[in-house]
Amino acid sequence: MTTLKPTGVIIARFQTPTLHQGHLELIRQVREKHNRLIIVLGVSPVKGSRKNPLDYYTRERMLKQLFPNVIILPLSDQAQDKVWSRKLDELLCNNFTNETFILYGSRDSFIPSYSGRFPTEALPPVQDFNATAQREAISDKVFDTEEFRAGVIYNTYNLYPKVYPTVDIALFRNNRSELLLGRKPEEQAWRLPGGFSDPTDASFEAAAARELQEECGAVEATPMQYECSLLVDDWRYRSETDKIITTLFSTDLIYGEPVADDDLAAMRWIKVNEIKQLITKGEIVYTHIPLLEKLADKYSTND
Repeated sequence: MTTLKPTGVIIARFQTPTLHQGHLELIRQVREKHNRLIIVLGVSPVKGSRKNPLDYYTRERMLKQLFPNVIILPLSDQAQDKVWSRKLDELLCNNFTNETFILYGSRDSFIPSYSGRFPTEALPPVQDFNATAQREAISDKVFDTEEFRAGVIYNTYNLYPKVYPTVDIALFRNNRSELLLGRKPEEQAWRLPGGFSDPTDASFEAAAARELQEECGAVEATPMQYECSLLVDDWRYRSETDKIITTLFSTDLIYGEPVADDDLAAMRWIKVNEIKQLITKGEIVYTHIPLLEKLADKYSTND
């Protein structure tokens, strides 16, 4: 009885605009060892990220242009390597019954992660090639072609709708009878200090503490206290699918005098009891009116 040669399976991502010469050499080496070749493309759950900018279909077509007879399959990333390994085995066994496989992948990422049933071999490293560096090299290039413009639109429409998180800070003093407001250089109305959360922030509370230091200087304040979160009617996103949601925190001044910094040009302390009057007079930025109304309802007194 003749024993069939195992099918070669390359596990990779190919997140590059073209197949590098090193990629072509890797595929050539594996094809020489096997009569049949399968390429399994990893699919990230995050759409359109810098590390995974190309979707499965775009990479499949890129590979098919040069290797039309190669079978290409998608495999979703999993939180646990053991689950991912099981999914990979099921993908191969369910589609190709009674076959054996040898899996080829990166020595750094694939080999340590895979714990399935099939033997593995590490792909030799591609000399003088770095996928991240190649993506960065073209990240700011604009091409005057219809295909380039169509690609930009395709990518944009295939992104998940996003919520941009911001934080706003109500800094109080004198038993929460006074509140700090800031004003931007080109504005006449006043607003709460705050800004966009950053991916390096450990939490929204940490983002609020950072923004307070950046916009108000080296002041010492109590830990951030959650007040509320609201959808922001920002004019920049009014007609967009993406939106801004802000989280409002309150804190009490312990030491120091706030000084306008970063993108604020001026600051002032107001009486909490005067908030609604300032809103009526049009002295509050429209996007911050809902936030200040909540603060007025909660902290205003009858004095």
